Amino acid sequence: MSGEIGHQEHIGPYRLLSRLGGGAGTGAGGGAVHRAAGADGRDVAIRLLPPGAGPDIARMREVLSPYVVDVLDGDPGASHPYVVSRFVPGRPLAETVAEQGPMSGDALHRMAFGLAKALAAIHRTGLAHGALGPDTVLVVDGAPVAVDFALAESASEGADIRAWAATVAFAATGDPGAPAGDLPTGLRPLVAAASDPDPGARPSAAELAAATSRLTMSTAPAPRRPEPQAAVPPPAPAAAPVAAPAASATAAEAHELAVARGWARLLAAMVVVIAVGVVIMAPIAGLVLSLGAVTLLRVAGTTARGWAWAFGRTLLTVPYAAAFTVAVPLGLVAVSAVGGEIDSLSACAFGAGTGAAVLWTAPGVSGPRRQLERMFLSVARRPRRIAAAVIVLGVLALAAVFGALSLTPSFSPMYGLQSSLEGTMDRLQTAVNRF
Repeated sequence: MSGEIGHQEHIGPYRLLSRLGGGAGTGAGGGAVHRAAGADGRDVAIRLLPPGAGPDIARMREVLSPYVVDVLDGDPGASHPYVVSRFVPGRPLAETVAEQGPMSGDALHRMAFGLAKALAAIHRTGLAHGALGPDTVLVVDGAPVAVDFALAESASEGADIRAWAATVAFAATGDPGAPAGDLPTGLRPLVAAASDPDPGARPSAAELAAATSRLTMSTAPAPRRPEPQAAVPPPAPAAAPVAAPAASATAAEAHELAVARGWARLLAAMVVVIAVGVVIMAPIAGLVLSLGAVTLLRVAGTTARGWAWAFGRTLLTVPYAAAFTVAVPLGLVAVSAVGGEIDSLSACAFGAGTGAAVLWTAPGVSGPRRQLERMFLSVARRPRRIAAAVIVLGVLALAAVFGALSLTPSFSPMYGLQSSLEGTMDRLQTAVNRF
């Protein structure tokens, strides 16, 4: 960082625009929140953290949900650690309820469901929110977006579930400590279960999301406690509550997102198949292209600082991929001892293809594939674009598979290496067949 906090113009590579109010999430990280701009002009929010804080930025970036803010960058090793997330133009739930009153009907249903989905997405990565509450939930077009997650070291999934119950109670009544009996009928058993004194007896976030999606909420507001300073007139006879449709807009959005993610995964898998096929057909050129592509995908969405991180992650993956690149041809040579003969160049090419597969997606190597899925997610939300992408990538994937299985691999421009590999593999086969 440059300069002292409060008097500087930049935090890391980000140019400060304004300090955001003490609202959203002030208790989560203990530091200020700034609105800033990245070198690429992206509008971001920067949460400053206490010295010594060590958030897991890589895992935080893996949390993908429309109900959780996207974490883009961060520097836990800085003298003043910070986390960079997408700027969310929403207002804290605390302010929304204070100005508009408690929620009911579809609005409350959407809030309860969205918060459960947010926690489910966070918990899937092994993280916990740790500070869910009216100040760390922003309301955007009626939907919740959880911010400032995974900053508390003592966070646990069980505590998050109890926080869900308190936040939903606040949304429904304006009081986070309101008993379950003050909530709409459908939510009462869920809030009661999530508030169980025994953390082990509480439902998981995924179970809460599934149960909440099936709720039919009353449009009548939740009962409110009388204000002591004002006389409350006798209530007028209430009309019979009108049930909201069981398949709410929120549930439909969740289903649409799940379908879009499925298509995004398929499209990303096709890209990986194409990349591996190209490497088998042209091992040298293909491996160079794959190394460049996975590095660019890792750095996508970050600033200049991200380049060093991306190169470092790729370099750490190279020995992992190289081990498979060597092991596959040797394994094929060993198999040839049982009977038959293998083509030396093809064995080397399939080894290179295996190494490329490791670079793209293997246990412990998920960054490039996940970034591809993020890139394809916007395409996957539109049927016409999905159809076009599937056709184009499907044809290319089939061509890559056909070429990998039928064409003679070319080690251009390193023809000397091609001759050396071919001679070495032939000698190995001869030696193995003698035993």
